[in-house]
Amino acid sequence: MLRALSFVLSALFLTFDRFVLTFAIILILGILLAAYVLLMLLYRSGWKRQSLFELPLNFSPETFISIIIPARNEARNIGACIDSILAQDYPPALFEVIVVDDHSMDNTAAIVNAYARSNIKCIALADYLPKGQSVNAYKKKALAAGISVSSGALIVTTDADCTAASQWLRYLAALYEAVQPVMIVAPVDFANDHSVLQLFQSLDFMSMQGITVASNKLKLGNMCNGANLAFTRAAFDSVNGYEGTEHLASGDDYLLMMKMQAQFPAKIATLKAPQAIIRTAPQTSWDGFLQQRIRWASKSGKYNDKRLTFVLAMVYLLNVSMLILLFFCYNKLWLTVLLAMYFIKTIVEIYYLVPVSRFFMKTRQLVIFPLLQPLHVLYISLAGFLGMVGVYKWKGRKLK
Repeated sequence: MLRALSFVLSALFLTFDRFVLTFAIILILGILLAAYVLLMLLYRSGWKRQSLFELPLNFSPETFISIIIPARNEARNIGACIDSILAQDYPPALFEVIVVDDHSMDNTAAIVNAYARSNIKCIALADYLPKGQSVNAYKKKALAAGISVSSGALIVTTDADCTAASQWLRYLAALYEAVQPVMIVAPVDFANDHSVLQLFQSLDFMSMQGITVASNKLKLGNMCNGANLAFTRAAFDSVNGYEGTEHLASGDDYLLMMKMQAQFPAKIATLKAPQAIIRTAPQTSWDGFLQQRIRWASKSGKYNDKRLTFVLAMVYLLNVSMLILLFFCYNKLWLTVLLAMYFIKTIVEIYYLVPVSRFFMKTRQLVIFPLLQPLHVLYISLAGFLGMVGVYKWKGRKLK
């Protein structure tokens, strides 16, 4: 009798323990999901609160702009990039283009030099590196070299595989002359050929661009992209440029932004204008895409921005938890939980993306967004983990 009673009590305790554990896990997942829903609603609000910038009537620019373009093996792209800059509706006497050849093994430098214009020059990064010194942050070194020989009060950085619309410089100069910020964060867009890989990148990057605008507006953490970033030469010198960040290969944009934010609070502006969009090509392979995202993730948490670190950690935990649940789908309860999370996450993300997609004229792409959600969960989990490891390959180099 006592043995039977002991067996029954043990079974009840085990059942109770399993129930408590299950309830605790579901509660934690529910809190994570609720926080994520709130975050997406905040992002939508922040995006909409950031007003479109309109060019003043009869605007006549006065700012001399130096455009710095690091380039490594970009012979296929650099010509189109420079051509789009030369086609700017901006006085040629008020801008210069400085291409910094980062040890290219193709004819990148020859293509630039062939332009033979006084406001276009190409310098070799090798001439600005101390002999025998090991380098990890090649891009930062290239940007610093270009800036060191520049003449502009306003520095604009972009990439060699980017192209700009004709009003790009006018809008940057107009915002700069209107509010005198030390840094301007401007929009970037991915082109796509409608393959699954490029559609996925297009949607993912569009989402990040929307978050960049919203986060900066709501003070939820600073974000930017070096493919379309402007800052004053005076502010760059004041924060000692990239000094203190050169041990990290990535983060030329974000880490510089954080240094400027610390020294010049409330002096970073966001340029929300379709005319100021820089367009760039997405990665052509899944491996290239993953390496790019690892490179971006590797700079997360490298600076003291607790708001952004908290948000990134929460988003990462939500995606990892959904990935883990996938391995327990044989259990109806966990399958139901996963499907509920999938549905809610997808709906709230689409709700956030609708106004963003209108700005980038990509609303049609939202139709396939739910189908790409599993891929998004997988890549966030994988890139986030590998980004913490911090080793990746980029342009033929192994970096960390």
